[in-house]
Amino acid sequence: MISDQNTKKPVITNGYIIAPYKYSMGVLASQFFVKLRDSRKICAAKCPGCGSVTVPPRSTCPKCFSKITELVELSGKGTLVTYTVVHYDSSVQAVKPPYAVGVIKMEGADKAITHLIGEVDFKKLKKGMKLEPVFRDKRVGTMLDIAYFKPVKAKA
Repeated sequence: MISDQNTKKPVITNGYIIAPYKYSMGVLASQFFVKLRDSRKICAAKCPGCGSVTVPPRSTCPKCFSKITELVELSGKGTLVTYTVVHYDSSVQAVKPPYAVGVIKMEGADKAITHLIGEVDFKKLKKGMKLEPVFRDKRVGTMLDIAYFKPVKAKA
């Protein structure tokens, strides 16, 4: 913001910046997204130092700062820690409202992920419910290759 020295009022100008870029995810995250895309598998980084399991994976342990070089496969199932139902619309959203977003602690991992929740009556959502992933038919190597998580059906 530039100020007009005589009036001390801000002078505002509108403009746009186009900034195309490429981002390298690194070896571990690349392996994570390839497994997600090609095998419908959710993997995590397991720290050789402290044993912490992080998803999405990081190449450096957030607890002890050890270098992580290998992924471990998770079951894909998780537990709903908390959630919200979104009712407003925005051009940056991946889906149209209403939809639910949850924080899901993955089985076998120390950290939770945030993702969409589907195939559920929003009034029946509750903390502690077990969820499993539903993968898109056409996957491209992003977190949205998991279309959403749905409640695990009880075995008869």
